[in-house]
Amino acid sequence: SKMTVKAVKMPCTSANIYTKVPDGGWGWTVAFAFFVVEALTYGIIKSFGVFFNDLMESFDETNSRISWIISICVFVQTFTAPLSTVLSNRFGHRLVVMAGGLLVSTGMVIASFARSVVDMYVTIGIVSGLGYCLSFLPTVTILSQYFDKRRSLVTAVASTGECFAVFSFAPAITALKEQIGWRYSMLSVGVLQLGITACGSLLRPIVIREQEEVKAQPPEESTETKYMLENEQTCTSIESIDSGVDITTSPSNVPGKTKAEPKSEEPKQHGQNPVENNSTPPEPKSKLLDFSVMRDYSFICYAFFGLFATLGFFAPSLYIIPLSRSLGISKDHSAYILSAMAIAEVFGRIFAGWVLNKKPIRKIYIELICVILLSVALVAFPFASGFWGLMICSVYFGFMLGTVAGTHIPLLAEDDVVGIERMSSAAGVYVFIQSLAGLAGPPLAGVLVDTTKNYSSAFYSCAAGMVLGAVFLALVRPCKTGLCHHQQQQVEESTAGPPPELPDDFIDMDIGKAENSGKGSDSV
Repeated sequence: SKMTVKAVKMPCTSANIYTKVPDGGWGWTVAFAFFVVEALTYGIIKSFGVFFNDLMESFDETNSRISWIISICVFVQTFTAPLSTVLSNRFGHRLVVMAGGLLVSTGMVIASFARSVVDMYVTIGIVSGLGYCLSFLPTVTILSQYFDKRRSLVTAVASTGECFAVFSFAPAITALKEQIGWRYSMLSVGVLQLGITACGSLLRPIVIREQEEVKAQPPEESTETKYMLENEQTCTSIESIDSGVDITTSPSNVPGKTKAEPKSEEPKQHGQNPVENNSTPPEPKSKLLDFSVMRDYSFICYAFFGLFATLGFFAPSLYIIPLSRSLGISKDHSAYILSAMAIAEVFGRIFAGWVLNKKPIRKIYIELICVILLSVALVAFPFASGFWGLMICSVYFGFMLGTVAGTHIPLLAEDDVVGIERMSSAAGVYVFIQSLAGLAGPPLAGVLVDTTKNYSSAFYSCAAGMVLGAVFLALVRPCKTGLCHHQQQQVEESTAGPPPELPDDFIDMDIGKAENSGKGSDSV
């Protein structure tokens, strides 16, 4: 049962300390904050397509050059992911997310006054892109720490914030543009994104302390003290502790492996070498960013999956409205298609979370099936004709996108990939690797559209990337279970240093001390 070890007086500023992962509690507040952060980050990015034609007309630019706005934004967001991890580990998730919200809002507000597409590259691409990274990644990381058994379901449901945002923002911004123009509409979006800062203030840190350790400390100390007193009375074990033989070769002889302080104090009282006081190493500092995950073959395959799958995440949302307009569909009906895609994505995320929570098969296999079906959805778009044909493809794509987009980052916490202990660093490295696809994806699709004069080519490029992602995802589990185990073991052996060399007379010196002690007692 859940047990709070330490009472918290200031609910929004103090850390939560539990004896086990709470699977609820303040985690529900964090889940709500993640919902809103998703809406104001990825929801805005996916709704940016409503400004696409306005920017082309205002700046007299091509598809590919306008696509670079979101491309740079996504690249900066993913490329700076390790920086987000380092700052979160150093200053805490709350402060980093609040700073990210300020950057997101500032970039969008300044962009509303832009006079060229290059200004958009700097404001939305760099400034807001960095803010998106500092806002999203720390939020999803701390949410995963608050849940264990319900992690997949809660994360999937909370991630539907971006879907509700697209569903509501796309028609709202379209209607707002008709009244006040695209510039003031973009300014309003920037002011709304200040809500990220408020959500960041709700991200209270969480600390897990085992209940057994808390209760066992007093008895261990008394037992340890009694043990050392017996050693003083018999005068038989002090020198063996001094030499390090018992500690190194027989740690089970000393009760309480975490209570080595009394042993280091004893030689000091007897005038021994003070270097022995440091026999217990200090508690190691946690790494700000652990790149050891790059030696895990399963993580490498999963990172390549994210790299290629990212090609199919953003382009359909950017090009669905231009595609519908090229088919003779009105602006209002085009916005409805984008909204229908967002609604379907909500159900896809919830469905994926529910299935992953039930675990009929391994979660990595469920993800693989969803990626394959998502590839089929991308291929179906070029064959759509008319409003209803495009609507059916959008609903199908939205549902399958929800099953993948809402689970691919939280899946890092599963043992098939890296596990919850290394999830924070793994998420930073994983999203960093995605940055290349985030940079190349939309412009590549834009170049294909400008070259072929057909929006279908953008969807074909997305489908090709998703298929490659499915191939690497299929290799994650085999690499974890032994296909690459032998190679990985060889790498670890080659990187591990040789064992420390002990002096030849190490054991002899200890035996000599024991013999001298025995002779001294006999003479007495």
